[in-house]
Amino acid sequence: MAHLVQTMAYVGETPWHNLGQQLPAKQPIDVWAREAGMDWTIREAPVRYMATEPGTGSSAASSVSALYAEPMEFPDQKVLYRSDTKAPLSVVSSRYQVVQPQQVLEFYRDLTEVSGYELETAGVLKAGRKFWALARTGKSSALKGNDVVNGYLLLATSCDGTLATTATPTTVRVVCNNTLSIALSGTSSAIKVPHSTSFDAQAVKKQLGIAVSQWDGFMYRMKTLSERKVKSHESMNYFLKVLCQTDGHADASAGLINERALKKVQAMYEGQGRGAELAAAKGTAWGLLCAVTEFVDHERRARSQEYRLDSAWFGQGASLKQRALEQALQLAS
Repeated sequence: MAHLVQTMAYVGETPWHNLGQQLPAKQPIDVWAREAGMDWTIREAPVRYMATEPGTGSSAASSVSALYAEPMEFPDQKVLYRSDTKAPLSVVSSRYQVVQPQQVLEFYRDLTEVSGYELETAGVLKAGRKFWALARTGKSSALKGNDVVNGYLLLATSCDGTLATTATPTTVRVVCNNTLSIALSGTSSAIKVPHSTSFDAQAVKKQLGIAVSQWDGFMYRMKTLSERKVKSHESMNYFLKVLCQTDGHADASAGLINERALKKVQAMYEGQGRGAELAAAKGTAWGLLCAVTEFVDHERRARSQEYRLDSAWFGQGASLKQRALEQALQLAS
């Protein structure tokens, strides 16, 4: 089976998905580009096709006719391909605005050189169709029992239309490396730039200035979750709503579909999860949320760790964590 993760580099401890190769701290952007496999560019070519008449003679004659047919262009589309391997990446609209792998890394240059950010992981998914970089912002908070949460900024994009260029303020719970996007008022703080428009790094950073400043407000709400004690029936209703999207009734048919997941997150919440016994998480709404994020990042069934990473950051796993956060905040309100 082809791996989703083409190449990846990281500094510090091995990432939760156990992928990539380690770098010393504080490496320059060009070293990151080389070691993370992002030192190539996306090139464009027109879409061409061979317009041939239906063969009326022998098949050999038809083949010769096709061989010498005049190639036609389809101006509304273009092919994107890698500069290094010449491998095709996608066919997109002629108006599609490409973001290059090194642009993703360059986004962090002034943040790392001036603002105290530190790149921690960067890499390429799906043979170059998706790529990302993740940097620690320097923000950090501790809930009771020394349950430490650090702030990060994730920038990711695609060249196949599956993901807008997205900058997402993200948290990582240190005890178990669970990731969770910062969200306030029921909406994510992510800044999304569709590929129909040009990516303006400085404009995105201005918007992010507001989002990153929401750290204190977000962590205040996480503290509120850590102080909200949960009864046993509330925990089961919470997991049903999050995993099965039911109204909380235990006899809902959807519950049967996700029976394994329900049993797993309940066990993790009740003590099997990493950090479940810390004071902030034990028997609280914060503990409920952490059980789901750990399940998505580490335990949820996936074809491989690469697929799990893709889902946890960009796919169904990310949506599941967002729903878990919304339900936890409702519980504590």
